[in-house]
Amino acid sequence: ARSRQWHFVVPSLDGDGLTKGSRVQALDLGWKVPHGTPMKPQIRHGGPFDDQKPGTSGLRKPTRTFCQPGYLEIFLQAIFEADPPGPAATLVVGGDGRHFAREAAVTACRMAFANGFQRVVVGQGGLLSTPAASALIRSREAHGGIILSASHNPGGPEGDFGVKYNTRGGGPAAPAVTDAIYQRTRELERWLTRDDIPVDLDAVGRTAFGDVVLQVVDPVTDWLELMQTQFDFDAIRELLSRPGFRMRFDAMNAAAGPYAHALFERCLGAPEGTVMRGVPLEDFGGIHPDPHPDGLVDLIATTRETQPVDFAAASDGDGDRNMILGPGVVVSPGDSLAILAAHADKIPAFRGRGLRGVARSLPTSRAVDRVARREGFDLYETPTGWKFFTSLLDSGRISLCGEESFGTGSDHIREKDGLWAVLFWLNLMAVTGQGVRGLVDAHWGRYGRDLFQRQDYEGLDLEIATALMDRLKASLEALRGITAGPFSVLKAESFCYTDPVDGSRALDQGVSITLDPDARITLRLSGTGTDGATLRVYLESFIPS
Repeated sequence: ARSRQWHFVVPSLDGDGLTKGSRVQALDLGWKVPHGTPMKPQIRHGGPFDDQKPGTSGLRKPTRTFCQPGYLEIFLQAIFEADPPGPAATLVVGGDGRHFAREAAVTACRMAFANGFQRVVVGQGGLLSTPAASALIRSREAHGGIILSASHNPGGPEGDFGVKYNTRGGGPAAPAVTDAIYQRTRELERWLTRDDIPVDLDAVGRTAFGDVVLQVVDPVTDWLELMQTQFDFDAIRELLSRPGFRMRFDAMNAAAGPYAHALFERCLGAPEGTVMRGVPLEDFGGIHPDPHPDGLVDLIATTRETQPVDFAAASDGDGDRNMILGPGVVVSPGDSLAILAAHADKIPAFRGRGLRGVARSLPTSRAVDRVARREGFDLYETPTGWKFFTSLLDSGRISLCGEESFGTGSDHIREKDGLWAVLFWLNLMAVTGQGVRGLVDAHWGRYGRDLFQRQDYEGLDLEIATALMDRLKASLEALRGITAGPFSVLKAESFCYTDPVDGSRALDQGVSITLDPDARITLRLSGTGTDGATLRVYLESFIPS
């Protein structure tokens, strides 16, 4: 096993399923799909595939696995059949610009028309950050969205590719939907397409093909308009224009680059050069597009110069994660969520309405729990996966949520939003007059400090990793009451979750070991890797103020 702290995923170089054959034929049939839309879909044959079970956030595989004949198409067809469109339905399509994303976007558009969608809204060049895609699904009242991204996984021909399906409202598909998709992938031997439709991803505008419409949109516009309803842009402009104030944002050659250039340098007046690595590249310039200290050496160096930048931040491949830095400090994800929750009333998004509640994933540090207890709002602990937050957001139970892998979001969309979190920090600095270090120190002084570390063990044999977790779960009862050094085990359990909205259950979502004095160990197998299994171990310990 390979071991890393924080968060790092090694790309697969041994993609499976490459020997599976697929017949590819085309039959032109003149017919009408439901809702009376004149179509000439082509039926193509291939599949089925038995390795297309979605993980924590969609289906992720080595890029060359997705490039097999019919592999992408069977998964998309399964999506359209598991959640079929209604009359005059709209589909949003876009991705992070990694290798194969452009071709996949064209395929998704043509298949959507063949499967009954009347309108497809796609980002120019096939580009849409994950939060922007969620915002478009909501603003266009779309049936759903296809997001072509493997998030923070490496890109390029030898990297990874992914497809995620978001449903009405903009959130990731619920487990019942992804289970239905997986079942269909194991049965399908054909897909529908409209290869006769010339999909031009570069020309912004609306093009009709009979009764169906392709609308290519600027990927930034709608999202940027939404951000201006969330934050005090005048206050942030004033902060960025203060003499001597310096900021850097590292887009890591990924999807957040165009959004950051438009937001910080053009809209908020930051100097040109504020955004580093801001041009999306198909292989992310050979770097790992993950907000991890190991991949952000140049950005971290700007906080250690003789005249360090006052504020630095980074995002990931599809723009939904964030890392916040200041001189001498990298803010942990749990602390960031807790600090934002403690100061929510200071930004327009929450001013006058406060927080209905906050949710965090099981492995995320309990820093926000302490804020919730003192400030009197509800706190929910969920399994890892943004889909579990979506149910709470849709029901109005929470306004803010976050997870330990640098994901933060709110009820403005149904996804995590990296630049939204960066704007929150800037807005907070503008109105409090404090820097990153000052806000962190003040928070620890009021609520105490939760030390936190994550250790990843990657490339494990899946059977061995599963057996390890099974043995651990079988020994939980025996762990209670034992001591190790200064700690004793108060509770050891396999985390199971009951959704308070619909009563659905998610079993065995990780092992949680609670210690005395106030500390915790959490272990879980990750669902986002593509090379064997990844075991994540989370360690946390509380230091009172």
